[in-house]
Amino acid sequence: MKLLSRRRFGLLALSSPLLLLAPPASASLMESLLSRAIVPRHDDELWVLVEDREAMLSVYRGNRLVERFEPVSLGRGGARPQRQRGDRATPFGEFRVNRFNRRSKFHIFIGLDYPTPTHARMALEAGVYTQQDYDDYFSYYRRHGYPPQDTVLGGFIGIHGVGEGDLDIHQQFHWTDGCVAVTDDQVERLSSLIDIGTRVVIR
Repeated sequence: MKLLSRRRFGLLALSSPLLLLAPPASASLMESLLSRAIVPRHDDELWVLVEDREAMLSVYRGNRLVERFEPVSLGRGGARPQRQRGDRATPFGEFRVNRFNRRSKFHIFIGLDYPTPTHARMALEAGVYTQQDYDDYFSYYRRHGYPPQDTVLGGFIGIHGVGEGDLDIHQQFHWTDGCVAVTDDQVERLSSLIDIGTRVVIR
């Protein structure tokens, strides 16, 4: 029943034609990326897979499952290849952990390098980014070493605990503004397993 509730919210969010922003070419780009992303880089690689349909987060060492957390909560706006600021959707993609905030209101916040260059390219192809936006994105990335967080694509995407949120809601619905949420105990455990640079795949 809980999974049905989660999926129902996702389907309701995705049913709006205003949210179907990525054209087929962009969708194909993301599909191609994700098909490669789920292959470990080497036998000993520790990496994370978040699966929307299963509402599940798995930690792998190569192809071997290390730990699994479920259910996880994703964005109230569903999960899809392309998101925009304020739509509360979780972006699909291949990311890297680039920061830890252990004083977050969500207990621990594990930041991801969203929007990635792939998301920027998709935004350009979809007309969400202008050529100037696209150029500015890479200029910012080169200067700072991480992507801008205040463009039309939004930012501040990561994995976090429930913290000041409601654990009962977490167990039943997707409730975040686009992040991936696990329980506080789970985010502590996850933080002990991964590090800066760990690959995270959301699909």
